[in-house]
Amino acid sequence: MATGLKKQYGLLMAICMVVGTVVGSGVFFKAQAILEKTEGDMPMGIIAWIIGGAVMIFCVLAFCVMAQRYEKVNGVVDYAEATIGSKYAYMMGWFTTTIYTPAMTSVLAWLTARYFLTFLKSVNPDFMLVSTDQGFAPVSSSETFLLAGFILIFVFAVNTLSSKLAGKLQISATFIKLIPLLLMAVGGIIYGLSHDISGAPVEDATSILVSNFGTSKGNISVLFGAVVATAFAYEGWILATSINSEIKNSKRNLPIALVLGGIIIIAIYLFYYIGVAGGATVETLQSDGATTAFTNVFGNVIGNILNLFVSVSCLGTLNGLLIGCIRGMYSISVRNMGPKIKLMKQVDPASGMPSNSCIVGLVIVAAWLVYFYGANLAPTGWFGKFNFDSSELPIITIYALYIPMFIMFMVKEKSLNPLKRFVLPMLGIIGSGFMVFAAIYSHGYIPYITAKEAGQGFSCPVLFYLIVFAVIMGIGLILMKPKKAKE
Repeated sequence: MATGLKKQYGLLMAICMVVGTVVGSGVFFKAQAILEKTEGDMPMGIIAWIIGGAVMIFCVLAFCVMAQRYEKVNGVVDYAEATIGSKYAYMMGWFTTTIYTPAMTSVLAWLTARYFLTFLKSVNPDFMLVSTDQGFAPVSSSETFLLAGFILIFVFAVNTLSSKLAGKLQISATFIKLIPLLLMAVGGIIYGLSHDISGAPVEDATSILVSNFGTSKGNISVLFGAVVATAFAYEGWILATSINSEIKNSKRNLPIALVLGGIIIIAIYLFYYIGVAGGATVETLQSDGATTAFTNVFGNVIGNILNLFVSVSCLGTLNGLLIGCIRGMYSISVRNMGPKIKLMKQVDPASGMPSNSCIVGLVIVAAWLVYFYGANLAPTGWFGKFNFDSSELPIITIYALYIPMFIMFMVKEKSLNPLKRFVLPMLGIIGSGFMVFAAIYSHGYIPYITAKEAGQGFSCPVLFYLIVFAVIMGIGLILMKPKKAKE
């Protein structure tokens, strides 16, 4: 199958896709969530990060085997086609193109804008957003969503006009976002070993880091909830497979990138968590989050710059997501399926990008941003009964879609040794099943109408998501129109 896309990305770009799409805004705040889940038990939090990382590695290893066997246009769609068939691959591609990737991309555009405005507020305390009664509320202000739209168009333009420039943006943003993480890891550990809980130099008192990690309660019952909190921090690595046809020596470099990227992510999370534990007491971290640790270790100026780095971090993740998103319709059309096949599979000779697919991808992301805007500005009332978390519920779905692929891989690939044919796919099934269960357990979502707090009536976010999912997938089924490629 000729794709028309050039082999232009090396191993470094592939690794940055893995790391850049996973390490985003969540890592800066998951330390606080883990502490809340473990009730301030730092050692138990370390175990949770390790278990969550192990689950990710399970799925990575399973997909590495597929990456070595199959290479066409869009990794996960290619794997679905090879294991189950063209129709399943089309529906997988339709889901990732219309729901999974654009929904997350829209949220990252919002997060990038939110933390940039938060940084402006830290630099200029008199800075106000005119559309809010409180004077500054970047979570749901109109300015935040307008800026999110501008950022989305900017990143889209970079990706559409020059795929090489988009690659450089991804690599640059990945390294930039690592700066505050590594600074906190090193600086926090040094600070935590040399200062006591009052912030004074250690003399006779116990250092803050030793104090924080010396308070383990050994309460295993809180561990699962903490592992659940790490599940979403490790999400996004699969999107690196969306550019497998553009990676040089993909069957070698993509598996290496997935494994090395996964190991780098786990190491970053662990050292950052330990560094944060050295910057403030457990009680402070639970109530105020990691920002206090940055301020204690580096002072107010550098501490306030954290929000700018978070914004850049989100921008890198947004770029990684958009790289996969704008190629969605193209990856469907090259299989001679879906709407406007000839139009969607055209590649611009000047930019080397599927421009029509890019435009459709932008429109879909914009639609999800509009939905996300309404879901945040109208969390109560009639709309509040039917809105759903567009950044997390699709994750439950895609991990569920992985499981049949792993099963059929074990059935079909009879020439492989037992490790690659059975053990690694089984690890993928276990990891995917865990992600599905973890998401449901973490958010209390069940597929029917659930009662809210007394006196607030009923809410059905999951039911509404399932309705939206069914409608969009139904439209995709109608538009599938499989056609044989002309010789």
